[in-house]
Amino acid sequence: MYETGNIELVNIRGCPFRAVPKGEITLKQRKQAPNSSDLPVYLFKQGNNQEAYRYFGAHLEVQDGVPGAVFRVWAPHAKAVAVVGDFNSWVPGEHTMHKVTDGIWELFIPGIKEYDIYKYCITTSSDELIYKSDPYAFHTETRPSNGSKVYDIEGYAWGDDHWTKESAKRDVINSPMSIYEMQAGSWKMKDAENGTPYNYAELADELISYIKDMGYTHVELLPITEYPFDGSWGYQVTGYFAPTSRYGTPKDFMTFVDKLHQAGIGVILDWVPAHFPKDGYGLYMFDGAPCYEDPNPRRGEHKEWGTMVFNYGMKEVESFLISSAMFWVDKYHVDGLRVDAVASMLYLDYNRKDGEWEQNCKGGKENLEAIAFLQKLNTAILGKYPHKMMIAEESTAWPLVTKPAADGGLGFNFKWNMGWMNDMLSYMKTDPLFRAGNHGKVTFSFFYAFSENFVLPISHDEVVHGKCSLINKMPGDYEQKFANLRTFYGYMAAHPGKKLLFMGQEFGQFIEWDEKKPLDWMLLSYDKHRQLQDYVKDLNHLYRDTPALWQVDYSWEGFQWIVPDDSKQSVIAFLRRDAAGKMLLVVCNFNPVLRQGYQMGVPNPGSYKEILNSDDKKYGGSGVTNGTVKAEKGEMHGFEQHISLTLPPLSTVYFQVPAARKPRAKKAAEAADAAAKPVKKTAAKAKKAAPAAETAATASKRRGRPVKAKTPV
Repeated sequence: MYETGNIELVNIRGCPFRAVPKGEITLKQRKQAPNSSDLPVYLFKQGNNQEAYRYFGAHLEVQDGVPGAVFRVWAPHAKAVAVVGDFNSWVPGEHTMHKVTDGIWELFIPGIKEYDIYKYCITTSSDELIYKSDPYAFHTETRPSNGSKVYDIEGYAWGDDHWTKESAKRDVINSPMSIYEMQAGSWKMKDAENGTPYNYAELADELISYIKDMGYTHVELLPITEYPFDGSWGYQVTGYFAPTSRYGTPKDFMTFVDKLHQAGIGVILDWVPAHFPKDGYGLYMFDGAPCYEDPNPRRGEHKEWGTMVFNYGMKEVESFLISSAMFWVDKYHVDGLRVDAVASMLYLDYNRKDGEWEQNCKGGKENLEAIAFLQKLNTAILGKYPHKMMIAEESTAWPLVTKPAADGGLGFNFKWNMGWMNDMLSYMKTDPLFRAGNHGKVTFSFFYAFSENFVLPISHDEVVHGKCSLINKMPGDYEQKFANLRTFYGYMAAHPGKKLLFMGQEFGQFIEWDEKKPLDWMLLSYDKHRQLQDYVKDLNHLYRDTPALWQVDYSWEGFQWIVPDDSKQSVIAFLRRDAAGKMLLVVCNFNPVLRQGYQMGVPNPGSYKEILNSDDKKYGGSGVTNGTVKAEKGEMHGFEQHISLTLPPLSTVYFQVPAARKPRAKKAAEAADAAAKPVKKTAAKAKKAAPAAETAATASKRRGRPVKAKTPV
């Protein structure tokens, strides 16, 4: 920053210097030399206080031998701030805060106890009094009340040391990940008639046996950060440091995470840094003026959501949001954050008409401040916790989402594959008679499958708002709906990428999800639903136990096409391969037609054992199986041998690929003798054998890449 007369030239986020009136530049934009007394403030104003919750908010402490609580809040436009609550009959003048520095207010109040309710009474620049909950509160009242509660989050005795130590060693990219996405209040209820949910600790007890039995590796919770409106499902956040009090206290939620970890189950939280609601007690116009939100009306609001956009170029907001993310990972031991609505952050024109947005300083539509924020966020979290997950819900073709910020990426380590989801749901909804013309929707994902570290999501968003439940998207009669769904799940489990399935879809819930009601567990009294659940269970366990399905997820080395182009019969076949070269053959028949004598090339001679068949009678299928199939000599699909299969109608079938045969002892001895012969003869033979050697090398280089497949006759 440079000063010239009444104008200051400021460089903002890589843009050219711009001139602004001198009064517009505040201390937060100036470099200040820190000292021991104001380091948290200094870091906060630089956008580098990644644990701002330790300083701001309400903290129980003893000063001069007197117990109480110290309150701190950022309100840069306020004339005055007071703490109000039951302890002073909500009278603003009783406990007026003093200004620590530019925009930061502080007060110690003796006698404050845990669970005391409070708010900040802020005098705006126009002398209006507004009452705000604490942005850094650890605990809150339960809606419809919205006061903040003093709460001590220290002192919980964690029992997940083993999980923590093992997780720190884990390579999350090359590990199995089968995620059960759920909403805490509507999975099951303690009293469904009265809409009474389980508290966090009770929910853990109900959930653990189910998740372990079903074979999921992780639970992902829809946002539990405090929110006012049940119908928002937690996506309109008012408390970025408070687990919703609907289900208990913060330590109850610690118990939830702790219990799942002790049972070997990971916990992922949905986290929302893209926007916040306009509720009067929340972040909106916090001190009577734009504070947390972008002040530019063409950038600061998502009208279709009725929410405000964070001001990512404001250093204090940067500290606030990164501190929130760090808080859940650090204080609650969560294993990852799924970052909501990333696309809305990246683009200035997101859901905006012409004239409702303006270009960035470079003439583009990218939100440069938001990009810089995401890079900083991911670098901070994964820099400190490299074994955690930062998962982007990003629905566009933005490049390098899961590449490090240092390499020009956004810095996430996973991204939801929304393209795959849209293509496959569109394909599965199509009448099988017309699937031949839509075959590309099944195979298109492989044009980009290894460009990012993808999670394959079938999420809550796909089973609400008139979109139908997953099973109701399937065409055909009752039987065919289940057969279609089993086929899809089998394909999904074998497709490269981690897996996510929203609750209820594992047993075929027919109605759309409703946050006001528990899932229709009574459906499990019907054979088809129970059999579907058994199928998903077996599929999950097979997935976890088979490294070929997850160990080399993001490289052609772990995948190889055999039959990609049989659009006429709606059949695909491919190989999955683990790091040691062990393979699994996967065949999908997306048509309700029995195909006998279906031939395809295979990589190794020997017997191919069927290890899972979605058409098995125990899963509600017709019972067409293959058992063990022996490969026959004869080139096909680039291999020297082939197999002949019976493909059940609407099915996915998995086969164990036999190991490559080792050379016989006699041939090995002959090779050894050849090596002992005179140099000249050996050289001559080597020269003569050069073409064959070259072919083998070429084949080795091509291993794992798609083979140009021939359509079987």
